[in-house]
Amino acid sequence: MTKQENLRKIGELNGKCPICGEETFRITYHIYTTPYVGDIIIETGKCSTCGFRWADVGLLESGKPSRLVLEVNGATELNAIVVKSAPAIIKIPELGVEITPGPAAQGYITTVEGVLLRILEHIPSECLKEGSECYAKVQDIREAMKGNVKFTFILEDPSGKSSIFGEGVNVKVEELQTEDIEP
Repeated sequence: MTKQENLRKIGELNGKCPICGEETFRITYHIYTTPYVGDIIIETGKCSTCGFRWADVGLLESGKPSRLVLEVNGATELNAIVVKSAPAIIKIPELGVEITPGPAAQGYITTVEGVLLRILEHIPSECLKEGSECYAKVQDIREAMKGNVKFTFILEDPSGKSSIFGEGVNVKVEELQTEDIEP
């Protein structure tokens, strides 16, 4: 099967842009069959007025709201695949990290190491300067990326469309209770 055969458009929707408010926001829905993951749904949107773009990705067959917990001890877990849907929250308590999605949050597929890299890409530049108050946190994240720091990677998804998997990784799945879901 070619890449094009793996991608099937299943629909389009026109609506109001969340940025400019014009009725020129078009969302396109595709199903993509991937190795290892299976069928995922890819949603992409673009406003023809202001140019705002949005994307989400998730498992096609979603489950119940869930909390996925992975104890990261080294390279095996750092290489675990993360399918994060737009509404999912990422928590890494040992590193003081909590990523809570905003209204324009996007989903993505990466690895645990890739999530750490994304965190570093969004850290304020003053934290990259040695001697700054937050520099030690940056160093902790860098050491975690090298596999030198053990940590807990938590993915909470009220939509049930996220996943963590990989060869040799042990993911604990817990049902996310209603009171755990932020409004």
